Parts: sequence; C-alpha cells; structure tokens
Amino acid sequence: MSDILLSNEVIVFLFIESVVLLLLGIAFFNSISILRYWDFNSTSSKQFNLEKRSYLVVLIILFSLIVKIAALPFFAYIIDELALIIPGAMCGAGVISANTYGEFLLPFKVFILFITGIWLILNKQDIKTKNFFYLEKKFWLFVFLFILIIFEYVLDLYYLTNISTEDPVTCCSVIYGEQSGSELPFGLDTPKLLILFYLLYFLTLFTNFSKQALLSFISNGLFLYFSYYATVNFFGTYIYELPTHKCPFCMLQKEYFYIGYFIWGSLFAGTFFGISSFILKTVLNKKLKYTFRFSNIFNFIFVFICSFYVVRYYLVNGVFL
Repeated sequence: MSDILLSNEVIVFLFIESVVLLLLGIAFFNSISILRYWDFNSTSSKQFNLEKRSYLVVLIILFSLIVKIAALPFFAYIIDELALIIPGAMCGAGVISANTYGEFLLPFKVFILFITGIWLILNKQDIKTKNFFYLEKKFWLFVFLFILIIFEYVLDLYYLTNISTEDPVTCCSVIYGEQSGSELPFGLDTPKLLILFYLLYFLTLFTNFSKQALLSFISNGLFLYFSYYATVNFFGTYIYELPTHKCPFCMLQKEYFYIGYFIWGSLFAGTFFGISSFILKTVLNKKLKYTFRFSNIFNFIFVFICSFYVVRYYLVNGVFL
C-alpha cells in the first residue's frame, strides 16, 4: 500500500482531488445558504448580497468541475502507470480489478462526469437568462453532485489504500480473453454485434438530425452499451492486430499512440450529448439544438476511428482478423 500512496502520480491525484473537494465544500455551504434565502423578487440588501455571492460560488464550482473532468483521463493514466509495480498486471485492467472498490469506482466516475456535463450546460443556460431562471435547479443539482463527489473521494481512498503490491492480480489476457466471446449481451455473436453497432449508429444520426429528444436518449443509450462490447471484442483486436487481445485499457498506452483516450472520449462525448438532449429538454422545457449536432460529430469521430483500424488492417494485409 505504501508504494501506491508514495507514487508521484497518486500523490498529485489525491492532492488535486482534495483541493477540489475543499473548494466544492465551500461552494456547497454557500449554495445551501443561497437556496434557503433566495428571493429574486426581493429588493433587499440581503438579496443583493446573495446575487453577488452566487456569481462567486458559480465560478468556484465551474473551475472545480472543469478540473474534475480533466481528472478522469488522469486517473486512467495513473492506473496504467501502477501496472508497473503491481505483480501480474499488464495494464489498467489488472489494476482496476485489484480490489472490489475499483470495479465500481471507474463507472461511478463516468456517471459523475455525466452529471457534471448536465450541470455545466444548465449553468450556461442560466447565465443567459436575466432573472436567474434556472438558478435554484442548478444549485440543487450541484448539491446532489457534491454528495456524489464526497462518496467518490471516499471510494478513491478505499481503492488506493487496498491495492497490494505483493499479491498478483489477473492480467487483461485472462479478464478479456477468448472466453469473453461467450459474454456478449443477449447471446449475440460478433457479426450480429457489428450489424447492431452500425444500425444503432445510423439510428442515432436519424434521431439527432430529426431532433427527437426521447428517441435520441434511447438510441444513444443503446449505442453506448453495445459500442463498448463492439470495441472490446472486435475493433480493439485491429488496434492490437491480435485477434485474442480483447482489452479496453491497453489501447490507452503509448504503444498504441494513446488512441484509447480518443476512442472512449469521443464515445462518451457523443452519447452524452445525445442522452442529455432529453434530460435538458425536460429540465429547461426547450430543446438545445447544439446537443444533437455535437452528438453526431463525436459519434462520427468514434465510428470513424474504429472503422479506420479495420480498413487499414485489411488494406495492408489483404485479410481480416
């Protein structure tokens, strides 16, 4: 455990997370005060002070959440670096599965990132209004987000302090080995999974172009789910140029030009904007057209990168894996 906590990357990560938590804690207590006494129709000095304080609080939250967004890829980089000192680990897959906390922590961080994105868009819309129309909604959402971030911070500590540098972990070739083919959802085989992958992609294009928020929510949610399996079980093998290598973490490494950050980042961004279009429409009572446009852009980048590796391999070798 000491080797983990003394790692330079882990020290920097925990320092950043601690500072962000402190800043968000200050913003949290001020947010509660603002929510408790806020009355936009009031002309009292108290209301005037609350309005001035709200600008500062929003600035603190905005800065902290932007740092939180940057912290996720940094966390992925850290667990990849820790593979060098943990026996049996070849990449982040073994490190993240080193204890029960890690397997829950990573998807939980992604969920927090999704809520963070919703808050940032909601805040942008509130700033555009002259009467702080969405102020209460965004501060209540921040209260919920802050509770999640506290829980995440505790999980970070439990996870990092319970990684052993003596006990070997399972490597990615075992976790995502050939037997993973039987773990495809709904009994799908690879050809059917690929057909479904591209059909869902074109469905997201259609729903986004037609600006159908509910259908975009459903299609992008399904696309996110099946894209994970398609990337791990098919497209990733062309990145590694090895049919038995099925790992979502190795593509984050230098040997593969860190392409995994672009693949997973574009997938999350594209599906986030597609899914959030319906949520924001419900909260704001209006459609944000740019969410559909960004969803199409990032989904296209994701599909293009994945397809590119397959086409390139075929053009170079004349065969498919």
